[in-house]
Amino acid sequence: MAITSGRTVFKDFTKYVSLSVLGMICISFYILADTFFIAMALGSNGLAALNISISVFCILHGVGLMIGIGGATQYSILKNGCRGAEKVFTHSLAAGAFVSVIFVAIGILFVTPLAKMLGADADTLPLTVAYMQTMLCFAPFFIFNSILGAFIRNDNNPKLAMAGMLVFSISNVVLDYIFLFPLSMGMFGAALATGLSLVLSVCVLSLHFWAGKNQLCLCKCKISIAMLSNIFLLGSSAMINELAFAITLITFNLVILNIEGNVGVAAFGIVANIAAVAISIFTGVAQGIQPLISKGHGSGDGVLVRQILKYAMASVVLLAFTIYGIAYFNSTVIVSAFNSEANATLALLATNGIKIYFAGFAFAGINIIAAAFFSAADSPKAALFISVLRGCVIIVPMVIISSALLKMSGVWLSFVLTELIVCVLSVAFFVKKLR
Repeated sequence: MAITSGRTVFKDFTKYVSLSVLGMICISFYILADTFFIAMALGSNGLAALNISISVFCILHGVGLMIGIGGATQYSILKNGCRGAEKVFTHSLAAGAFVSVIFVAIGILFVTPLAKMLGADADTLPLTVAYMQTMLCFAPFFIFNSILGAFIRNDNNPKLAMAGMLVFSISNVVLDYIFLFPLSMGMFGAALATGLSLVLSVCVLSLHFWAGKNQLCLCKCKISIAMLSNIFLLGSSAMINELAFAITLITFNLVILNIEGNVGVAAFGIVANIAAVAISIFTGVAQGIQPLISKGHGSGDGVLVRQILKYAMASVVLLAFTIYGIAYFNSTVIVSAFNSEANATLALLATNGIKIYFAGFAFAGINIIAAAFFSAADSPKAALFISVLRGCVIIVPMVIISSALLKMSGVWLSFVLTELIVCVLSVAFFVKKLR
């Protein structure tokens, strides 16, 4: 077993996690920028349409992460001494191309029924269709941006992976403003800004293949169902973390429509999209530790694995309390920035939502790290179990029951209770695994 220096481990942890967190903040900042600019340009109906559409973004991002994180995890393990790493990369790109075609087809042929199924009504349907269809047509860039980012990070180039996300975020904000205000392109313009920003990000990530340290390469090989299954299984927890947010959005939207209508959905859009920034930070920590955990697991370095896990847990708990404190005491100011119509009902709903919903961040952070840890340590079943519990098994009945009892307060509280229950189970899994 390898003996790892504590100082070296902390240095590597700080390097990988800080770059990954910054990159994920860039991705979530795009959602926040969309929320802000759409609120200014299109008001509460625009916010409601965006919130309905974001679930599709989560699915696109989740599928990309599943292939990217799953493939990169297997690549990192094989790179430590076994041949076949290049086959994993080839299979991952092939899988990404296949699912991209499916998403584009859905965007062209079935977007209107999909928008209605997700909760769009007469007021929000045209806006939802415009945004959702454009995003689905850019699906290949969503998918390959996630795949390339994960592999490049595992190929010892986390700075370039972060740079790609940074280019995506900055260009999206700039294009959002140009398309929504000077050009008045509406929801189509907001989605187009995102798509073009992803094209730029993929171009930046492609620079890795011209770098001298690049070890990634394609190879001629037959498609192996077993290898694809292993890639999907190892990355399933990453996908379900994103799907958890998508399922939460869809369930909450449908429940809130029956309680407070489109204004309630717009309020949830504000809360959920701000919350996405915090969740992205926890996801960034999880993605940052993945190469290190996989490396330690692959080389049998138990000291490295335990130290990285301790650093990750301490980080997400500290971040969760810090974010909650800032949001709680500044909730009115935060909501007013997204309430261009000065809607009193919207302001009240969103402010109360921040104070209750955000209380679940510490539990959510621990659960996200737990799923990432088990996936990176080649225990995908535990990772999948945790993610499935968060994503649908508990949250769906919880929001239905809680909203029936406490209306909107129950909607916000359901997230907290779900993450708490899963957190208890995650800790139990940790104890068993580490022993």
